[in-house]
Amino acid sequence: MIHHVSFGTRDARRAKAFYDPVLAVVGWRCIQSSDRAVDYGVSDIMFSLETPSDGGEAAAGNGGHVAFAARDRDTVDRFHRTALENGGTDAGAPGLRPDYDAHYYGAFVRDPDGNKIEAVTLAAKRSA
Repeated sequence: MIHHVSFGTRDARRAKAFYDPVLAVVGWRCIQSSDRAVDYGVSDIMFSLETPSDGGEAAAGNGGHVAFAARDRDTVDRFHRTALENGGTDAGAPGLRPDYDAHYYGAFVRDPDGNKIEAVTLAAKRSA
């Protein structure tokens, strides 16, 4: 079981401005923030963005990403659209990824620091 995942950020306030609306789409909320970090949660799982404590430069991981579970395909579409509207860049438009699973529907974006995030559902249909 994963307890938490952290990504680096160059600017915690900018990260919060991006992630507040984007993660709200998939049901996550900001549980605390400071000038150096912002933490989001749902139940016992936490996702954090932090400036490096050693004063170094935050950099996006090569190939790493976090996938957030979405209720349905419409939620995946909203996640992608909201991310782009708030400064993210497209890293894979919403759509089926049948190489993963016949019903795998996901969308990938990069946050303002270059970290890759995804919303995914295995729901076979759109919301009713």
